[in-house]
Amino acid sequence: MPKINGNEIRPGNVLEHNDGLWAAVKVDHVKPGKGGAFAQVEMKNLRNGSKLNERFRSADKVERVRLEQKDQQFLYEDDGMLIFMDTETYEQNQIPADLLGDRRPFLQDGMTIVVEFYDTEALNATLPQKVTCTIEETEPVVKGQTAANSFKPALLDNGVRISVPPFVGQGEAIIVNTETMEYSERA
Repeated sequence: MPKINGNEIRPGNVLEHNDGLWAAVKVDHVKPGKGGAFAQVEMKNLRNGSKLNERFRSADKVERVRLEQKDQQFLYEDDGMLIFMDTETYEQNQIPADLLGDRRPFLQDGMTIVVEFYDTEALNATLPQKVTCTIEETEPVVKGQTAANSFKPALLDNGVRISVPPFVGQGEAIIVNTETMEYSERA
């Protein structure tokens, strides 16, 4: 694994530090009046989610880790584990359901997601940015109501509650942004 200087750390980099894998979330380069410059790095542990603030001087060397990204197709869920199939090798992998967090309801049968692996350990999973869902229940469409800055609550077929524009009715298919968990457009 390549070692990089402390001043070369960028947001999104994955570092091996204090016997753990950390993702750099925020990096501030500080040049105090006295002493040498340093990088103030806010990091998040990829295994347990804890956070850490650390200072790295330019002379400090840190181990930069490259995660392998693989496309995985969702097959089924079994006892809190999600079973995926590697789209290249066709081998099956088990990934904990809590790796997806609150985006878990948007995972659909046969959906292909990107999973980041460190050796054989799954550390991160990314859903497609936009997913099609159906509205189970919402208030009826009101004629003449404008769509400007007014939203109404809706329950989706996967159990998630979001806000939708007033012109969208029950039973309609909509596209939801999985990053912001908000209505994007009609399907």
